Amino acid sequence: MTLRRFAGLLLLAVVAAACGARESSEAGGASGGGSSKPRVALVLKTLNSPFFIDMERGAKEAAQRLGMDLTVQAAEREVDVDKQMQIIENLIQTGIKVLVVTPSGSKEIAPAIAKANAAGIRVIVVDTRVDPKSAAESGAKVETYVGSDNYEGGRIAGKYLVEATSGKATVAVLEGIPGHETGDQRLRGFKDAVKDAKGIRIVASQTANWERDQGFTVFQNMLEAHPEIDAVFSCNDMMALGAVEAIAARGKTGKIRVVGYDAVEDARKAIRDGAILASVAQFPSEMGRVAIESADKLLKGQPVPAEQLVRIDLVTKDQPSGAAAPAAGGGGAAGAPPASPSAASGGTR
Repeated sequence: MTLRRFAGLLLLAVVAAACGARESSEAGGASGGGSSKPRVALVLKTLNSPFFIDMERGAKEAAQRLGMDLTVQAAEREVDVDKQMQIIENLIQTGIKVLVVTPSGSKEIAPAIAKANAAGIRVIVVDTRVDPKSAAESGAKVETYVGSDNYEGGRIAGKYLVEATSGKATVAVLEGIPGHETGDQRLRGFKDAVKDAKGIRIVASQTANWERDQGFTVFQNMLEAHPEIDAVFSCNDMMALGAVEAIAARGKTGKIRVVGYDAVEDARKAIRDGAILASVAQFPSEMGRVAIESADKLLKGQPVPAEQLVRIDLVTKDQPSGAAAPAAGGGGAAGAPPASPSAASGGTR
């Protein structure tokens, strides 16, 4: 064997070893590409968000504890439904046994789930439910839903805003993506909570697509059209933080009450500083944990509930750790009480 050929073979061996190490790291501490264990995939909406980073952390910790071979993938932006569909279709070809997914589109995800079902893959949905009609039309089957009660969270936000304003406010709403279950349920819960308060008027309601920069722009435009606005409900904290920046740009900090959703760290700081009044806290790390524990049960032939609700809470300046609001309905709260205020975090949805 010539020296040049030996050097070439050595280089190939080094590259192959590096690829294997990368696969092992993606498995969240599991046994890597050569594992004989059933593979589980977690497909998130994005990893450019504190909410989903925290969910990934909870899932990886559970996978490591259970000795599971876990792969985590996500699109760059959570509104990129087509990319998420492509990721799922590619994963189907890799021999995964369970797919855990946070749908970027409640309706759009159904055909991808049906393809996974056809390949013998069990599916767990986290955070955003699949549209029932789309699921029925596609023949998509979901083993369990793990997430918060978004309607109840919206209702808690609305009830708090009514109390904080003594039932008198001119309100703007920053919506999630229309037609997507998560934002739609929060919006419906909020509206139901304020509808009987005669002094509450919603004068503007528009999507800012879960994003901070769009929250800034959209709320700027709302203030131009309705300078009398003195309260905001945002269906997530990223848009709320954008609204806070727009409020500051207009010199109205402290004059417009802002209620958000998710209790991300930046929103908690804004609550401490008085720029945000309150935020509904979720516990994404628990969602990740419960989803992976459910995947483990499915792999062992054990039953799982059709719905597993993780608790929600309300964070305010007076209650920075939340009010310990219980989860409502369905399979009941899936997690234990939070160990610390940082246990709840969030981001775009």
